[in-house]
Amino acid sequence: MKYELSEHAVKRCRKRRIQPEWIEAALTHPARTENDDDDPTLVHALLAIPEKGFRVLRVIYNETTDPICIVTAYFDNEAIDL
Repeated sequence: MKYELSEHAVKRCRKRRIQPEWIEAALTHPARTENDDDDPTLVHALLAIPEKGFRVLRVIYNETTDPICIVTAYFDNEAIDL
């Protein structure tokens, strides 16, 4: 899947030490996807990352752009049931 990262996402991924391959895995094989509560153009892809003790990575992206644009990504301590 083709994607690009927003400036915000680049900064946050660097700060949070989120690897590009984890983002790609969440986009191509998410354990779950959710629609954004506030913005209908955004989708949340969730995936447990083994290298991080199976913490859940949440990747939020705009699905209406080509390529899709990653808005942000973070480890979601409240996401369960993957």
